[in-house]
Amino acid sequence: MLKTVLLLLLLLTSSFTSLAAEQQGRVSWVYDGDTIEVDKIGKVRLLGIDTPEYQDSQRDNFYLKRFDIPRKQLRKISKAAKHFNITAAKGKIVTLQSDKTRYDKYGRLLAYVYLPDGRELNILLLEQGLATVFRRFNFAHKKTFLQAEHQAQQAKIGLWAE
Repeated sequence: MLKTVLLLLLLLTSSFTSLAAEQQGRVSWVYDGDTIEVDKIGKVRLLGIDTPEYQDSQRDNFYLKRFDIPRKQLRKISKAAKHFNITAAKGKIVTLQSDKTRYDKYGRLLAYVYLPDGRELNILLLEQGLATVFRRFNFAHKKTFLQAEHQAQQAKIGLWAE
């Protein structure tokens, strides 16, 4: 009897954890290439990627030192990444899937964002050369993201265009 109760509690707990880690909502606003607003959820930071800022920032130094990407190119890609997200996600119902860390230091939900057709927005930005992999932390899709970034570099698109 005790084993049955413990098994039932384990199943309920794991089901609750799964439900809490995946949410759905309509994208109501696109802030930039890696941050969106989802109705009834709030600000969502696309997990595992980084896109250039709209204006010059300290983050530009990372792109300059690591990849030798000039500021002018960063501003261009910032606009392109935001436009990509508006076209791909704004007004659509997306599925958000969290990883180990659920929120960033700014209180934004960290998530892989899946479009209605099942494609992952995070990786699409990498494949288009509109984002780089956020290397500072580990996350489940990191290896796949690094491969997508490398392919965009090899294809010389987006950030990697000459």
